[in-house]
Amino acid sequence: MALTLATAQEKELLDAIAVAESKTSGEIRVHMENTLSGTVLERAAAVFAELGMHQTAERNGVLFYIAINDKQFAVIGDKGIDEKVPAKFWDTVRDAIQGHFKAGNFVGGLALGLSMAGDELAKYFPGRHDDVNELSDHISINDN
Repeated sequence: MALTLATAQEKELLDAIAVAESKTSGEIRVHMENTLSGTVLERAAAVFAELGMHQTAERNGVLFYIAINDKQFAVIGDKGIDEKVPAKFWDTVRDAIQGHFKAGNFVGGLALGLSMAGDELAKYFPGRHDDVNELSDHISINDN
């Protein structure tokens, strides 16, 4: 089965990424797959590496990983941001998203999480006039 987003859904998520990144020098990506291999955190970490998210100058990338058919997702940050955010911050983001997912509001939940990540990144990695978008904002999809 092909994994796709409706054009309006994709635009809403890309807009949410752009707004979140406009506040920070941090980098945010979304990756979706049909099925999960291994644990959700193991797979999210593997995708993080595959997307080269650990190669940002300030190590401040954040990945939203979603395994659609398995109904699992994770939000993980790179070393630079993980050293600064409160210990349970990613759990708070996950819980906020999960409530929306359970209510069938996939795009709204993800957009909320993206906004929360952007706000938190902005506290520690504020936007700069010379900021360069180091990673693509494209939503990556593995149609496994």
